[in-house]
Amino acid sequence: MTPPETPTVNSFIPTALVGSLPKPSWLARPEVLWSPWELEGDTLAEGKRDALRAAVQEQERRGLDIVSDGEQTRQHFVTTFIEHLEGVDFENRETVRIRDRYDASVPTVVGAVSRRRPVFVADAAFLRQQTDRPIKWALPGPMTMIDTLADRHYRSREKLAWEFATILNQEARELEAVGVDIIQFDEPAFNVFFDETKDWGIAALERAVEGLRAETAVHICYGYGIKANTDWKATLGAEWRQYEQSFPLLQSSSIDIVSLESHNSHVPIDVIELIRGKKVMLGAVDVAGHDIETPDEVADTLRRALEFVDADKLIASSNCGMAPLPRQVAFDKMSALSAGARILRDELARVPA
Repeated sequence: MTPPETPTVNSFIPTALVGSLPKPSWLARPEVLWSPWELEGDTLAEGKRDALRAAVQEQERRGLDIVSDGEQTRQHFVTTFIEHLEGVDFENRETVRIRDRYDASVPTVVGAVSRRRPVFVADAAFLRQQTDRPIKWALPGPMTMIDTLADRHYRSREKLAWEFATILNQEARELEAVGVDIIQFDEPAFNVFFDETKDWGIAALERAVEGLRAETAVHICYGYGIKANTDWKATLGAEWRQYEQSFPLLQSSSIDIVSLESHNSHVPIDVIELIRGKKVMLGAVDVAGHDIETPDEVADTLRRALEFVDADKLIASSNCGMAPLPRQVAFDKMSALSAGARILRDELARVPA
């Protein structure tokens, strides 16, 4: 019997997810952020690994070229990292305004922060065992971490960000050592706190990636497809030009890849010109609704970007994480992403050199 042919992994306009996939209902309540686990103890640890394994298989089946964990082993893209750190009290919580957008009950920094042991390294090593494809791992960025906490110790956002940047660099170096190819830092706070981004946010991010040989990425988005974020987007007007604040700074940074929203957004496509020379991970499927993009729609979004980014520097991706979506919707969006990228690759292959 002839074994099945191994699917092609594309290095030209590769496809990848930004971050999360929905978790299976037996692991956590579907379509909810910070959803509590349905399992406990050793059964929970086993369930997380099973969910991660399934997420890898689904990404490969749907044709993604760069594979991630889908954040199956963590409740939230920021707080799961923070809860493993010393100096943060999760019992002593306060309500803070996150991203100047919505209120949330968050843990409090009560002492010097430090990382006693690796947070995600064992999970990343497990991910590496599941696939031969390039793998990407997402970490919260320093500024977004401090915006998801109350601080009663440092009382300085900048000072706390530098402490987190050092901790993140420790984690990133160990992720690289177990075979992670791309280390992504999520910084939605860059789209809100423009002065801080300029004054110390980019510098803190540079500290987080210091000395890494793996490719580095920063993801700046307009948030998950939850009501607080969609309500905020409705106030931003006909054009969303927030990227114009951070992109010139990132263009001169050491970050290799910049990830942004595009499809179904009001982000002018020409903002990509501001990061000319960088790799661009372009959001070509929306995460704020359940409608499934057609492959042609995905291809059109990617095609419009080619005026501002060379094709060999373009990565097709989702706008943001898909944790709040129904699983089948997320899976179908992955299929559309892969099919749309394939359309554009085929077009470009027919263009005379």
